[in-house]
Amino acid sequence: MKKLSLNLCMLVLALSAPAAWAKLPPPPDTPEAKAKAAEAAAKTAWTAKVDAYKLCQAQDRVVARYRAAASAAKPAPTPVAAMPPCTDPGPFVFAPPDAKPIEASGAHSPATTATSPPSTTQPDAAVNPAPKKAQ
Repeated sequence: MKKLSLNLCMLVLALSAPAAWAKLPPPPDTPEAKAKAAEAAAKTAWTAKVDAYKLCQAQDRVVARYRAAASAAKPAPTPVAAMPPCTDPGPFVFAPPDAKPIEASGAHSPATTATSPPSTTQPDAAVNPAPKKAQ
């Protein structure tokens, strides 16, 4: 009898677990989670580009083998339209979408924008004073 009640309790717990998981709220959208999701999406897109590049290279190898074998046959294969070359996507580099490039960030810009050209009415001595001599 004790074993039956224990099994019954385990069965009830196992059957109620999915209902408890279903009622939990979704995880909060934190900036870290958004950045991680954006990086995962960029990595997936880059992987697709690498796969397409490898497929293009494999197709080029097959075509080269076919042309080599077909050139031995007397009727030459008909020429086909030129295909664009395979482009290597390069290494994976992730730039966060919210990060501005240095040029757009304004870090190199002066604090204020000049409204007029520099004044040239002052004498040269007032603009560039002579350095003091050390004694």
